[in-house]
Amino acid sequence: MSLVELVVTVAILGILAGALVPIVKFTVKRQKELELRRDLRMMRQAIDQYKKFCDTNVIQKNGVDSECYPPDLDTLVDGVEKTGGLGQKIKFLRRIPIDPMTKTQEWGMRSFQDDADSSSWGHENVYDVFTTASGKALDGTQYKDW
Repeated sequence: MSLVELVVTVAILGILAGALVPIVKFTVKRQKELELRRDLRMMRQAIDQYKKFCDTNVIQKNGVDSECYPPDLDTLVDGVEKTGGLGQKIKFLRRIPIDPMTKTQEWGMRSFQDDADSSSWGHENVYDVFTTASGKALDGTQYKDW
């Protein structure tokens, strides 16, 4: 009698553990996606703030082709000297976030002059950022399209 009870108990525990694994994987993927959305939003807001400050002459324009966008992501971290600010710098990001999908600080970038769906960067300025991770999100969209 006790051997049958033991086999039934182990079978029930196995079924429960088997059902728990997909739930944990789903939760981990959801957390990574939330972090990716947050990081993209933060970098895009920093780019928009840089553009706003450049358009209002708080900071100087970088060049003829810049369209008042930052030349690279490092500029957002290193900061830009204020116009007439006597050496004061405005920083837009504390650091470049790590892409939760690729586990690197390498982000895809687009210049203002690039096509909207371009996956290569023209190096004129940084108009948009995106993840270089391949794969589909839980909602069925591609990560690179976020």
